[in-house]
Amino acid sequence: MKRSLVLPLLLALAACSDSPEDLIARAKQEYAAQDFLAARNDLAAALRADPDNRTALVMLARAQLRLADGEGAQNSIRQLKAAGMKGEELVRMEAEALLILGQTQPAINLVANDQSADAWRIRAAARVKLGDSAGALAAFEAGMAAGGNYLITLDYGRYLLGTGDLAGAEAQARRLVQYDPEAMASLMLSADVAWRLGRSAEAHKAWARASKLYPRRIEPLLAAANAFDSEGKVDDAIKLAGRATEIAPENPELFNLQIMLASEKGEWDKVREMLAPKEAELSPISANGLAYAEALLRLGHSEQARAWFERAMLLSPNNPYSRLMAAEAQLATGDATKAYATIKPLADSVLAGPRELELAERAARAAGDPVADAIKARLQSTQLKQAQALSAAGHAALARRDWNAAIEAFGRLSELGSDGEVHKRLAFALSMAGRHDEAIAHADKALALRPDNPDMLHIAGLTRLNAGRDRPKALALLKAAIARDPNSMQFRADLVRAQAH
Repeated sequence: MKRSLVLPLLLALAACSDSPEDLIARAKQEYAAQDFLAARNDLAAALRADPDNRTALVMLARAQLRLADGEGAQNSIRQLKAAGMKGEELVRMEAEALLILGQTQPAINLVANDQSADAWRIRAAARVKLGDSAGALAAFEAGMAAGGNYLITLDYGRYLLGTGDLAGAEAQARRLVQYDPEAMASLMLSADVAWRLGRSAEAHKAWARASKLYPRRIEPLLAAANAFDSEGKVDDAIKLAGRATEIAPENPELFNLQIMLASEKGEWDKVREMLAPKEAELSPISANGLAYAEALLRLGHSEQARAWFERAMLLSPNNPYSRLMAAEAQLATGDATKAYATIKPLADSVLAGPRELELAERAARAAGDPVADAIKARLQSTQLKQAQALSAAGHAALARRDWNAAIEAFGRLSELGSDGEVHKRLAFALSMAGRHDEAIAHADKALALRPDNPDMLHIAGLTRLNAGRDRPKALALLKAAIARDPNSMQFRADLVRAQAH
């Protein structure tokens, strides 16, 4: 027998030696550890040996629902019905399977007379799918009033976190901890809320605990790695990504993280090697599409890179990275005049840093534009250093949710020049600090300076939403922002929150 066949055969024989009872017992442990994939596999093996085992079928249906395997759950439910099982639990499982498969109204109809917390959870999920945020909130609240349970508390917390209601999400995270403090979902929601609230150490502690308790799951490793990356701790992020690779090397989220980290380390050969096989399916404005384009540029393929970045800029004209890189590619291909025109909006900003200004100077000088000397003088000015220090202080304050410090920094920046981006950041900090009149005023200044920019439309709507004023205008502005940038999850979350009030 060939050696390459020995290990698979031994593993198959070992699996065959497990009795259905052994497999079910192991699946119960896996389900408790929230390793639903492993539980599904063991339960399927148990049912091959004992097809009529109702305990295994019920557990399998539940695992399939947690894995969002609607078709598999439907098949298990059909077998349970054929075996004579009836009752509200089976109906709720069937409704949840329908919901996963996109059959929203039939799912609602199935639980129409069920007032349990799980039925309200299904209704809430259906309302979310239908875009009915007010209905979703009402269903969640009704489910909690009906006694609540772990799953509806989890879904409610995730929903509130997605809409930006951090206080509400934190309240649900605390409830989850009361149910089961060391369940994977409890730890993950607590960590996500802590991270969004600026409590970095607390978030990392929860992710580390989850990773220790559930060593076969990569979710806490990915979350912590992304957090480390945003903190500038790229090497720490790479270590966690390496650990995740040992567990699930084919995971698509891990693949995306590896691309991002390789880009930050300047490993352009690696980025190109990983993404070249996927070139045909890459969106120019996706993170991977932009990383691939930069790899092309850094490796000397300037014309190809220019085409990618110019397409990205057309699709997302307000993305500063696309604009910066398009200008760099245009300059690399000898089109200095176009490069300067492309970079000029970024270079004119009060927030412009040395990278934008140096590129603008090079492009202007190559194009023979005398403005190059003025840009060079700005690069050497004390005002640029002052603006950079204020910008860094403002962004650091936003990250730690120190609204007063952010107001101070961006307020001083606004005195250096009228800039839509500065007014936008100042408006956000003022709004979060409860200074609503000033927030709306600065948001409107930002919008007046850049009336077609989705970020400016969004902040003008958000400040009104946070102030509880002029709801029709807030809704109209948020909808206009989404119309110009339909891919923004934050815009959609704020619109959901506006529609719920």
